[in-house]
Amino acid sequence: MTLDPDRPFVIGREGDLTVDDNQYLHRAFLELRHVDGLWWLSNVGSRLSATISSGSGAVQSWLSPGARLPIVFSECSIVFTAGPTTYEIGVHSDDAAFAMSTEHRRRSSGETTVMPVGLTELQKLLIVALAEPMLRRDGVGVSELPSSGAAAERLGWTMSRFNRKLDNVCDKLDRMGVQGLRGGVGKLASNRRARLVEYAVSSQLVTRSDLALLDDPALRAADDQD
Repeated sequence: MTLDPDRPFVIGREGDLTVDDNQYLHRAFLELRHVDGLWWLSNVGSRLSATISSGSGAVQSWLSPGARLPIVFSECSIVFTAGPTTYEIGVHSDDAAFAMSTEHRRRSSGETTVMPVGLTELQKLLIVALAEPMLRRDGVGVSELPSSGAAAERLGWTMSRFNRKLDNVCDKLDRMGVQGLRGGVGKLASNRRARLVEYAVSSQLVTRSDLALLDDPALRAADDQD
């Protein structure tokens, strides 16, 4: 649907866009309003928050109750959770104030190789398994990433094999200068999974096209020397 710049557009359980008859969702949750040449998204609810991300997922913002931010990209996704249900709304703008750089689009298209030298296919597969929710849907935060146990089960690996490869991936990236993967001298950080996924997705180390690796039984069954 096309929005009228002369009137606000309300999203919620009751509004211009009725998302769902969900008792956990505010009657009026989000509001889009055109002010000073820009569309602004405001959280007019009192409890729920929303995540807004650019179409490529390279930029993400968290919108808490009472906050507002401008819609500056040509495409963005609004993701929020009410009770047990997560919703995603796509927003498109014909007169976006900002655009992703040509270099970023070129890298996202797979025309360049961004995988660091020495990272094996199985190590990349491990990263994809951890980043799967974020790669499948824009706006997913690190709190929704799978546990090591769930990722190991997804790959059909034992926990010892999964942890060994996770340790080696983090160690390699730490030596390359990626921060946040070590908690101290000789010690890997306890939150290294979240930091690993955050870095891998934002730097295009793994992209949505890499999800196909999860469906390659030969790769999942293969072994290599870390």
